[in-house]
Amino acid sequence: MFPIDFCHIPVSIIKRSAGRSAVAAAAYRSGTKLTNEWDGLTHDYTRKGGIVHAEIMLPAHAPPEFADRSTLWNSVEQIEKARDSQLAREIEAALPRELSREQQLALVRAYVKDNFVDKGMCADFAIHDKGTGNPHVHIMLTIRPLKENGQWGAKCRKAYDLDENGQRIPDGKGGWKNHRVDTTDWNDKGNVEIWRAAWAACTNRALESAGRPERIDHRSYKRQGIDKIPSVHLGPAASQMEKRGIRTDKGEVNRQIAADNKLLKEIKARITRLYRWSKAETEKPQTQQSSLTALWEAQQQLNAPRTRTGKIPGFAGKRCTIQLFAGKRHPVYAAAS
Repeated sequence: MFPIDFCHIPVSIIKRSAGRSAVAAAAYRSGTKLTNEWDGLTHDYTRKGGIVHAEIMLPAHAPPEFADRSTLWNSVEQIEKARDSQLAREIEAALPRELSREQQLALVRAYVKDNFVDKGMCADFAIHDKGTGNPHVHIMLTIRPLKENGQWGAKCRKAYDLDENGQRIPDGKGGWKNHRVDTTDWNDKGNVEIWRAAWAACTNRALESAGRPERIDHRSYKRQGIDKIPSVHLGPAASQMEKRGIRTDKGEVNRQIAADNKLLKEIKARITRLYRWSKAETEKPQTQQSSLTALWEAQQQLNAPRTRTGKIPGFAGKRCTIQLFAGKRHPVYAAAS
């Protein structure tokens, strides 16, 4: 069976409170020049290399002008008023090197459509490949839903707390106790697992269609029951430094992990061989002496002392006892009787 690789699929939120913006992230991912109308900053990444494809996919009820990257993400920036707003969600995934560029693009489009666009999200993805054996895709997704008329809707709504009779509960201040609920299920904690599993399934279908034996699994090695230590994600900064021959802390960790995994594999292989040999010895017929037993008995006989007593020329008047240990003679002298 061909080995199954663990795929690392980070899912993160682009937050204004962290000093980030959706416009800046989109410019960087797509290698374009965009101006954020919310703060007036221009982000120029037109000299960034390794961007082989960038594309926006929209749900049917999205305004056609959202197909323009600047229009889409500036609209997101403008609708989010708070300084701690969540602007976009981002998913990053490695692309199989075994697939052609066309096959990789078809894989991403199918995954984005089935899991996000058909659910009502606007998606902006970019495929990066600098020819270093690490092709991957960045997928940016809108968090706020769109109404059927193409206008931005609410992320959450007010819901009143009810008592056992289904009546609203006073808050003691002239109002009613309430809480907020999301208008979509996009923020459900279980979605991350669903999206990762869907990526693994889509990737494996693409590999199978291409006639490739390789497969991936979104689950950790521990969940797969594999005795292997996962490597740490380098990130863009450390990756660039490592490519230039500059050793980084994360790179050192991964090198140590690779060495540990190699040692672990060797130890496991030795244990397996020993187990199979021991099992084969145990299953031998009782009339056939086990080689392990024979070896032990031969060693015991070799180590057992053997004694011979008699006269030795040159030692008149004395008797000499010769004890043999492991094939060597050791004389022990005693008075003659």
